[in-house]
Amino acid sequence: MARPTLAIHGGAGTVVKSLMTAELEAEYRSGLDAALTAGWTILDSSGNALDAVQAAVVELEDFPLFNAGRGAVFTHDGRQEMDASIMDGSTLRAGSVAEVRNLKNPILLSRAVMDKTVHVLLAGEGAMKFAAEQGFRLEPDKYFFTEGRWQQLQDAIAAGRVQLDHTAPKPIGTVGAVACDAEGRLAAATSTGGMTNKKFGRIGDTPLIGAGTYANELCAVSATGHGEYFMLAVTAYDVAARMKYKNLSLNDAAAEAIAHLTEIGGEGGIISVDRDGNVSTPFNSEGMYRGTADSSGFQISIYRA
Repeated sequence: MARPTLAIHGGAGTVVKSLMTAELEAEYRSGLDAALTAGWTILDSSGNALDAVQAAVVELEDFPLFNAGRGAVFTHDGRQEMDASIMDGSTLRAGSVAEVRNLKNPILLSRAVMDKTVHVLLAGEGAMKFAAEQGFRLEPDKYFFTEGRWQQLQDAIAAGRVQLDHTAPKPIGTVGAVACDAEGRLAAATSTGGMTNKKFGRIGDTPLIGAGTYANELCAVSATGHGEYFMLAVTAYDVAARMKYKNLSLNDAAAEAIAHLTEIGGEGGIISVDRDGNVSTPFNSEGMYRGTADSSGFQISIYRA
């Protein structure tokens, strides 16, 4: 029997403690706690890792302070375009979606792609047509509107920049979860609203299996940060490859993958778990919203130790 373990993240980036009020930090922690509770309830009841990561990410998508689902940032055109992916390490099956709109929980559509099609990635109009066929309900634009996100867009437009959400004073980015269940099965899931003021149908690493999300029989990985660099480094798969071909431990493989990301100019972090329930959460930014759950309880962190 393996040791059931869950790890989650709510984004990595410039997390400056001096800009964080006690009330705001408590809010972030409550969101992470809710996600841990949702995923751990499944693992603690002998459920599977895939259902656990899905449940955790649904909670993170529903929490308006995180850049996914309800809290997704605005594109240059003033709308939300969301990406998500999920992967079952025990079967090497995966599903992902890109540029979807008005979906409360893009991670659920990713699961449907995995379970009900022969494809891995659906995007844009095709993904939305599939969502309609599967009976997914669309939420009105007002469900996704938050004043803070709108102001981030106005600031980014005024400055002429495209920015990661976590470069703002309220730093939150991509969300994700990884899990190992009692049978040693591994799974990963990731969801995001992308970058504030993004144009031209930009898609990041989140829906790309191997870049932002990966799981096999050795480990499960979910990434957060500047997606272009995670794509260039194939960071999520890189952890698994280092474990397999260099025979490294999860901790060493994850550390090397982030070191390589740093070398090519990337910023961000990953959460990862292996089939023994070991967790590694390295990052090269000032902070990363993260949490873990196992039989000993929950642990939530934001800043560097």
